[in-house]
Amino acid sequence: MIESNTSILDKTDVLDNGPFYHGTKADLQVGDLLTAGFRSNYKPEIIMNHIYFTALVNGAGLAATLAKGDGFERVYIVEPMGSFENDPNVTDKKFPGNPTRSYRSQASLKVVGEVTDWVRLTPEDLEQWRERLANIEANPNAVIIN
Repeated sequence: MIESNTSILDKTDVLDNGPFYHGTKADLQVGDLLTAGFRSNYKPEIIMNHIYFTALVNGAGLAATLAKGDGFERVYIVEPMGSFENDPNVTDKKFPGNPTRSYRSQASLKVVGEVTDWVRLTPEDLEQWRERLANIEANPNAVIIN
């Protein structure tokens, strides 16, 4: 069982109790809430029904690097304010289990801190990721292999 400050989460298939991270280029403050309902960073024509996060700080760093916008890449420590689940877009669909430790929620995520010492991509690695994402856009059934 996983506890939040505001609710008890009853997801038994979730592997992590936290800490959790969200990568973005948005300039946020402790106490701010991240919510679903915004455009996808990867497919801007899609409005997201969930907010995504991970238990891997460098995974959040990758998301921050790949996020749309001109802001500074940031990784925030977040607390789910409601129930959440393994991200079905990667769990058992593209990878067995949840090795990316990725999650999603329709509830808000509360910013509780910021991490500054995550591993940043080299320019070469960033270009490879952008190519992978372009391939996914061209072929929605493509699998990202790191």
